[in-house]
Amino acid sequence: MSKVAFIFPGQGSQTIGMGKSFVEGSDLAKEMMDKASERSGIDFEKLLFEENDEINKTENTQPAILLVSMMAHALFTQRSDIKPTLLLGHSLGEFSAVCAAGALDPIDAVELVQARGKLMQTACDEIDASMMVVLGLGDDVVEKVCADAQAEGKKVWPANYNQDGQLVAAGMKSDLASMESVFKKAGAKRAMLLNMSVASHCPILEPAQAPLREKMDAVLKDSFSAPIISNVTTSAYSTKAQALDLLTDQLTKPVKYKQSIEAIADDVDIAIEFGNGKILAGMNKRINKDMTTYNIFDMDSLEAVLAQLA
Repeated sequence: MSKVAFIFPGQGSQTIGMGKSFVEGSDLAKEMMDKASERSGIDFEKLLFEENDEINKTENTQPAILLVSMMAHALFTQRSDIKPTLLLGHSLGEFSAVCAAGALDPIDAVELVQARGKLMQTACDEIDASMMVVLGLGDDVVEKVCADAQAEGKKVWPANYNQDGQLVAAGMKSDLASMESVFKKAGAKRAMLLNMSVASHCPILEPAQAPLREKMDAVLKDSFSAPIISNVTTSAYSTKAQALDLLTDQLTKPVKYKQSIEAIADDVDIAIEFGNGKILAGMNKRINKDMTTYNIFDMDSLEAVLAQLA
């Protein structure tokens, strides 16, 4: 029997129309959307299925992505007995992983990550914050460039280790903008500011840590059906106490997604990505060619994956 990892995407995977196939094809998904709308005050039908800019606001993006991921997961587990050896997510996706492990109710999680998004935005409101993707450089080079910039008083940090040659930095927008030429001089193929007003996974988010931890403490359960791989440490955890520490740390520490996939290479044979798009599958292919990643993002892909794994 194959050893399976359940994996969940994070912010940046959102698109208008995501989840529509689930809601139109499943009473369970429709019920989840209605409950999430009632609890959060977000009209998810409007947010997800009608053209709008609200979906890109952090406080809306995070619950929307988590909700669609949990729809995909719920519909899969309704029809499959496959249990994961472990679970992991990219940034926000780690909260989806905790849900899938049974330690967080999905509707509680929608409300929790909505609050997480608001706390992150508030922490950045007084600072013109952003993020920058750097392509074509080794991690050590990006780290050194950031360290040198910090020595000059600039606020820039490595934030997302996605795959070889792709690292996202976070910090003050003006400082990041001034780094574009520095990264290119160091050999980067591209250094591009992202359309973001939040600097994720860096010390700028320290003000969000205590209030997020308090909100997590109120809803997390001390019951994990399978271990979670931490974005911060790349090691497994399976208790509420560990989750509180690691998900609080995750706000200000880099996401080590590449290192996490490398760390589980000997423990899993296949991965199933639950949620919109195929972002993690694309990264996985470049990180570990031997790991097959399946995607469940609509009803057709659900049927296809169920048939392939039967």
